[in-house]
Amino acid sequence: MSRLCEFHCPEDAALSTPLLLPSGYADAHHHIWAPVTRGAAIGYGWLCDIGAPKPFGDPTPIQRDYMMAEFLAEDTAAPRASVHIQTDGALPDPVAETAFVQAEADAAGHPVAIIGLADLSAPDLDRTLARHGQYRGFRGVRQIVARLADRPDLSFAPRGFLADPNWRDGLKRLEGLGLCFDLQLYPAQAEAALEALAATPALTVIIDHALSPYDASPTGFARWKAAVHLLAARPRTHVKLSGFGMYRRDWVTAAVPPFAPHIAHLLAEFGGDRVMWGSNYPVEKLVTAYGTARDLVADLVPPADRDGVFLHNIINTYSVTLP
Repeated sequence: MSRLCEFHCPEDAALSTPLLLPSGYADAHHHIWAPVTRGAAIGYGWLCDIGAPKPFGDPTPIQRDYMMAEFLAEDTAAPRASVHIQTDGALPDPVAETAFVQAEADAAGHPVAIIGLADLSAPDLDRTLARHGQYRGFRGVRQIVARLADRPDLSFAPRGFLADPNWRDGLKRLEGLGLCFDLQLYPAQAEAALEALAATPALTVIIDHALSPYDASPTGFARWKAAVHLLAARPRTHVKLSGFGMYRRDWVTAAVPPFAPHIAHLLAEFGGDRVMWGSNYPVEKLVTAYGTARDLVADLVPPADRDGVFLHNIINTYSVTLP
C-alpha cells in the first residue's frame, strides 16, 4: 500500500473526560497496526486490500498506520492500561505483530496485555506460543470463529474451527499454559462453542463485542439473549462491552441508546465482575469518537459496577500491572 489515508472523526468527536470514572480506566479491546511502514515485515492482508468490504463495512479510512501514540492521544484522558487484540487472521508470522505491539507499548511507557494470533489447529502451535511468550505482554490468543453459513458477508472465520478436533486440542494447550482465549462468535454458535470448550474448564474465555448482536429484530434479540444465558453459565467466562459500531453505525447518536437492553442483560447474566469495556479502536473510529464511545457505555453501566467494568475486571482478567 503506497498511501497514508487521512481520517477525521465524525462531528460528535469532541474530546471528553471519562464520565464518573475517578480511578481512571483501562481499555480491554483495541488494535494498533502499520500496513504502510511495516506491511512487508508483518504481512498484513486486509489492511492492504484497500476498500475491500468487511463485515463491519468499508474499512478504507482505517487502512493506514495507526500507532500506539495515536491511540493514546484519542482522548484527553488516556487509558491507564490496555489490551491489544490481534488484527489479522492470516498473518504469515503472527509473532511479528506481538513484537511490534510490545515495542510500541514499551516506547510509550504504556502497560499492555497482548492477545496474539495462533492457529490452534496447526502442528507447530507449541512453537508459536513459545515464541509469543518471549514478549512480556503476551497473555493469550484470539482466533476468530465468527461464521454464519447463510451469511458469508458477515463471516470472519474461513472455516468451522469449533468442530475441528485439532483446534479443540489447541484450546487444551492454552489451558495448560495458563493462557486465555478471546472468543469472537455469533449467537447461533453458542452451543457449538460450549461443546468445544467442554474439555477445558480451567481456560479463561473472554467473549468479544458483546456476543455480536448483529440482528436487531425481536427474533434476533431473543436468540442473542438465549446465547448469552448459555455462555454466562460457564465459569471463567467474561464478556466485553465493545464493538457496538460494527452492528449499528448510529449507536451513539440514536435518540434511544439501542444497546442499553443488551448492556443491562449482559450485566444481569454475567454479573458486574465478569464484564469489561473495550473501545475496539480504530475500527470504532469509523463511526464515533473514542471518548463518546466510552462515556455512553459508562452512562449505561450502574455506578456500583463502573470501576470493575472499566478498570479492575480488565486488569485482573488479563493480569496487567499498573504503574
